[in-house]
This record gives sequence, C-alpha cells and structure tokens, in this order.
Amino acid sequence: MFQINGEKESKGKKKAAKSDSDESEEETKSTKSKKKSTAGSASMFQIDKDKDKDKDKDKGKDKDKGKDKKTKKKGKAEDSDDSDESEKEEKSKKKKGKGKKKKERSPSPEIEFDDLEKFVMQPAPQGVTVKCRVTRDQRGVDKSLYPLYYLHLDNEKKTFLLAGRKRKKSATSNYLISIDATDLSRGGENFVGKLRSNLMGTKFTVFDNALHPDRALPDMSNARQELAGIIYETNVLGMKGPRRMTVLIPGMSKDNERVPLRPRNDCDGLLIRHQSRRMDNIIELHNKTPVWNEETSSHVLNFNGRVTQASIKNFQIVHSKDLDYIVMQFGRIADDIFTLDFNYPMCAVQAFAIALSSFDGKIACE
Repeated sequence: MFQINGEKESKGKKKAAKSDSDESEEETKSTKSKKKSTAGSASMFQIDKDKDKDKDKDKGKDKDKGKDKKTKKKGKAEDSDDSDESEKEEKSKKKKGKGKKKKERSPSPEIEFDDLEKFVMQPAPQGVTVKCRVTRDQRGVDKSLYPLYYLHLDNEKKTFLLAGRKRKKSATSNYLISIDATDLSRGGENFVGKLRSNLMGTKFTVFDNALHPDRALPDMSNARQELAGIIYETNVLGMKGPRRMTVLIPGMSKDNERVPLRPRNDCDGLLIRHQSRRMDNIIELHNKTPVWNEETSSHVLNFNGRVTQASIKNFQIVHSKDLDYIVMQFGRIADDIFTLDFNYPMCAVQAFAIALSSFDGKIACE
C-alpha cells in the first residue's frame, strides 16, 4: 500500500489482489477487520525499486491465507464481542456515577533500547504500536509563551524519549527537539531535529540534526535530511469543522530503512515536490475524516479509549489505501496531557514533530 508511483503490475500480483479483496468482502460481512497484516502494511511504504522483488513472496502468502481464514474469523468475532461488552460496561459506569473508577487506558507494549538517539530516529517495529504521552509545561511567564513539551512512553516507567521547545526571536515558528529534557540548545550534543514553519503557520518541515546544505560536503553525505512535511489546509471561508492536514514522509526500502532525502535547497524539499507532484520516494498521508455524530452534535473518531477529551487538535493519520491502519494518532486526555501513538513506518521524532505542529497557532486554519 505504501509503494510509491505504482507501475503496471504482473498477472500474479493481480491475482493476489483479487484473492485479498474476496477475503476482505467475506470478513466484513461478519465484522470489520481491526488490523491489516504486517507484511501488507509494510509493502505500502516501499519504493518502486523494491516492488517487483516482493511479488513472488506475496504469491506464497496468498496460499496460506485460505488455511488461516477460519481462525481469523473466529478471532475477529471475539474481538467484536469484546468491544461490544466494553462499550456496555462504559455506559453502565457512566450511569452509576462517581462510585467506580474509569477504565484504564491501554499502556504501551514493552519496548527496550540501549541507544535513545538511535531509537527515536528508527521507524516503529512492524506490528507494534508505540504508545506515548505528550505533556505540556506552560507554568511561569516565559513558558506561557514558549511552553516545554515532553514525550514519554505511556508505560509504568514513563520512559523519557524527547523534549521540544519553540525558539525565541525566530521569524517563523521554529521548534528544537532534543533527547535531553535539560538541554534544548541548537548547538548541544542532544539536539536531534527541528520543526520549521512558513510565515502563515500552515506548512511545516521536519529536519534531522545534520548540516545545512550550504555547509555540507559537495556529495551531500553529511547534509541534513528532511524527515517530514506537514500541510494544514487553509480555512479561507471561516467554516467551522475539523482541521484537514497532509503529512509527507520519505518512502521505505525493502530493508525497512528510510530513503534519505537531502535537498540542496528549499526548492527541492518535500513541500515543493508535493506541490509540483514530484512524488518519487515520498509517501503521502492524510488525517482520517471524522464522522458527524447526531447525538453529540460533533465530529467523532474512534481512538479505542486512548483519547478522552474533545479537541480540535485530535487527529488520526492514515494512508488512502488502508484507512484502518492508523499510522499515527494524537488527542487530548487532560488540559496539558495528550496521547500520541504511532506505527511503522513513522519514528518518534517524526510523530513528536507532527504533534508540535498541531500546537502551533494557525490563524489561517481556524
């Protein structure tokens, strides 16, 4: 699904696609599928060069799908039953009032790493949702204008991952991202990336900590990479409703590594390439469109209990080819606490920077 600029596929690939679609039709009759296969989601993000190499592997996988079909249906039926029961429990708890505790949010799976900088730059492991929490510290006169943001794993240990802060005296919004909560300087050893906006605050670019192209080697081997581009659709008519956003990230290789994108100038970056539709090695994602709920008179998304408060900042990022595969979701759970979950192929720095862009003021988008 995440392969870029698809060419004409072989007959074998077409057969595989047909068998997949037939199975999905049968499965949706019983219950909606919660999760796509890890292999399928990984292929969505691969670049053209790796597409053909995976075709033979897909043929073999299709043969095994028939065997697992019955077990999949049983598992999905059980999942749907569990979700129905949990919904009933939540409703009963609300009716009973303050006497009982609320259902706990599901924590992040156990994730271990030795090198923090390496971990926050690597794509999330396939099949694993990295569940995190963003906290905003705006206590004090200075922090009310330039709050500090912290990213922790949402587990018992509350493992620290990243910190971010808006830079002062910048012509446009500019956020520094660091792996040390006490060191948020541009020249520090813990600086891992930055987020920069345009004058209107509607377009953002995420960079790593390498050198500016003007100071890099001629071969650009030590030049900075663009990790993401974020575009918020301008609200010219002033109509109320949820924000619309587009997220651009580099494509993935067959080895599940990010394809380096080192533009020599701003005219060759993610945002300009998207504008001119030069989408080679680029993955285009969008926020999932919320559904209007007549009972609550509001737009709603299913965060599976991970988000508890309504906010214009709440969003889910998906690929157009699979709206059920949540690449990233972000939403409020308290005044200064937010949920941030992400999946392959996104990394912690990309996800955190996208979250920071949602905090930034956007007069043209409101």
